[in-house]
Amino acid sequence: MALVRMTSPHAKGNNHTQTIMLWVLGATLPGVLAMTWFFGFGTLINICFASLVALAVESLILWIRKRPIAFYLRDGSALVTAWLLALALPPYAPWWLTLVATAFAIVFGKQLYGGLGQNPFNPAMLGYAVVLISFPVEMTSWPAWRGIEAIMPDVQATLGLFEGLSRIFLPAAHAIDGWTMATPLDVVKTNASLTMAELQASKPVFGSLAGHGWEWVSLAYLAGGIALLYKRIYTWHAPVGMLGALAVMSLLFWNGSGSDSNGSPLFHLLSGASMLGAFFIVTDPVSGATSKQGRLIFGAGVGILVYCIRAWGGYPDAVAFAVLLMNLAAPTIDYYSTPRTYGHRKAKRGMGKTD
Repeated sequence: MALVRMTSPHAKGNNHTQTIMLWVLGATLPGVLAMTWFFGFGTLINICFASLVALAVESLILWIRKRPIAFYLRDGSALVTAWLLALALPPYAPWWLTLVATAFAIVFGKQLYGGLGQNPFNPAMLGYAVVLISFPVEMTSWPAWRGIEAIMPDVQATLGLFEGLSRIFLPAAHAIDGWTMATPLDVVKTNASLTMAELQASKPVFGSLAGHGWEWVSLAYLAGGIALLYKRIYTWHAPVGMLGALAVMSLLFWNGSGSDSNGSPLFHLLSGASMLGAFFIVTDPVSGATSKQGRLIFGAGVGILVYCIRAWGGYPDAVAFAVLLMNLAAPTIDYYSTPRTYGHRKAKRGMGKTD
């Protein structure tokens, strides 16, 4: 019998890949329900369609690579990629946009590098960034929130299931002006000369802390993330690093009640994809840093980049670009945050030597 050499310590856990993926999917459900309540059935339709595309494309690539299809599909990683991508896309994005984003994420973000465990970039964020750059109009067409019709009767919100299906799969038959609105981050970016108090008074998209609906969606993702932390699916380092850095940056450059304030720390934490990114994107164990110190640095880097791009860049939200840039830095972060090898006092960088 051949012996397999393993590095110490020889610990065995029950968090195998399929279980982890199922927990991640389950933890997004509060956010999915909140998105559906405030923005209609588009999110659920996107999830179903993106999941079918991801499974089909992954099956095709596995067949071309002569790999066992059922074995690799069973781990659930393709579903997680599709699920997270669908949550990041506008709820009523046209079907072809979801198709392009999902197919690109699976092929060029995952399978091109050899599959799960080999990809240097987060596949969902890679697919998102490609369609954001290629189709900016469709990617900024977010629906109005539930309840806006009480303030603006001419705006339709929370489309029904069949109308949502029609807008997604027959986009050319519908005009977007009557049911879309700018997101809170869009409004802040394009109205830099106004104070936050003036924006909240003049723009109906704003709620108590962030945007109507958005703040509750973010809190729902926070609840799901706390559940994953409780189950020890991942450690706290990357989420806390990202949210802490984003809060510090927004506090440092917050002009209070003055103009050009870029928003308060609470506004940035509860707007856009901050919570989704902190608990479901930067925690990716493959494309992120590996050590606890490295994850903290990785998350902090994402938080700093998110704020910089939101405040001074060309895009109102920036989680995808920030994550992809930090994916490039992950090997360097790992190099300078090498954990101590079990049984040794400290780690030496280079050549794998230890004291």
